[in-house]
Amino acid sequence: MVGRAAWGVRRSEVDHSQSPTLGPEVFAQRIERLQAELKTRKLDLFIAEPSTNFQYFTGYNPGRSERLILLMIPVTGTPALICPSFEVERIKRNAAINDVRGWEEDQNPWKLVKKAGQEMKPPRRKGSATIEPSTSYQSFLHIEDQLGGWKFSNGSGVTERLRIIKSPEEIALIRQAIGVTEASIAATFAQLVVGMRERDVATLLSREMASRGSSGGGLVQFGPSSALPHGGPSAGALARETVVLIDAGSRVEGYTSDITRTIWFGDAPADEFKKVFNIVHDAQTAAIENAKPFTTQCQDVDRAARKVITDAGYGQFFTHRLGHGMGMDGHEVPYMVEGNETRLEPAMVSTDEPGIYQLNKFGVRIEDDCVMTDNGVEVLSHRPAKL
Repeated sequence: MVGRAAWGVRRSEVDHSQSPTLGPEVFAQRIERLQAELKTRKLDLFIAEPSTNFQYFTGYNPGRSERLILLMIPVTGTPALICPSFEVERIKRNAAINDVRGWEEDQNPWKLVKKAGQEMKPPRRKGSATIEPSTSYQSFLHIEDQLGGWKFSNGSGVTERLRIIKSPEEIALIRQAIGVTEASIAATFAQLVVGMRERDVATLLSREMASRGSSGGGLVQFGPSSALPHGGPSAGALARETVVLIDAGSRVEGYTSDITRTIWFGDAPADEFKKVFNIVHDAQTAAIENAKPFTTQCQDVDRAARKVITDAGYGQFFTHRLGHGMGMDGHEVPYMVEGNETRLEPAMVSTDEPGIYQLNKFGVRIEDDCVMTDNGVEVLSHRPAKL
């Protein structure tokens, strides 16, 4: 059985005191970049409810409720944040926005939105506003009703372009989240005992992450359950001489990780498990080695990994895309999938997670987190060795 020492990061190696500071200057720079992007796209205003994108630009996500909170960032000038009056102090303390406008409980908050829209509208022509893509339909209807003289568009292109390229401080936080996840998976594998249930191990995994100062958790699958890429907990108890798969992620200062490890729980891995594991490992290597900045498309790395698995006779058992982008969201652009012609650029972070899933037998997935550099892919996590 794979033991504790084989899985890398010890608790003492995860040092949150070294976290980069995401201070007001970081968010000021992000707003400047947003305003430059708005100008390039001939847009006048960005509007967002609390969301990951709201947090990206302000440093805080107060959450959504029936009470309106809305961020409005014009192409030039000062952003405004509209919220309940009793939330003004909380938001001022946490969000890097100076103009916070409160509305009283007996007031219509959309009147504040209307006033702000009038202030931000360009003179003598219609304004062009772009809406953060997760904004609720109900809120959009209110925005459309209150902002006369404006036309509206989907803001996903704006936010995706800004967030797809990670800054050095973002990559540093992702590295820390990876360290927590690797250490927690290692500690969890080391505590496996016969008779445990998948839910028990998942609880243990979350506890290990919490002990390292991070929220998070993961999917735990034994034996045949591991052949379901997103399978839920099964009723079976852990027995010896079987596969254990853990797919986990943790969060540090708003940034996440995504790691999958598959091991053999027992004395010696079965020959078929070793064969499949090594094919998956080779597929992951092919994706890494074939990715070059500015030239390789996302679909190319999927193809490189898929070819290895297909040539080995297991193509029908690789049933999902190769990977996805990662940052503040566990899954974000770019997606490593057939049909995606986006070219990889330096500072794009993504997962490389090929898998082979044989129903009623077992599944193997190896998932590592990578960043594109000027010279090729750097693997941020610690890849397991071939068997």
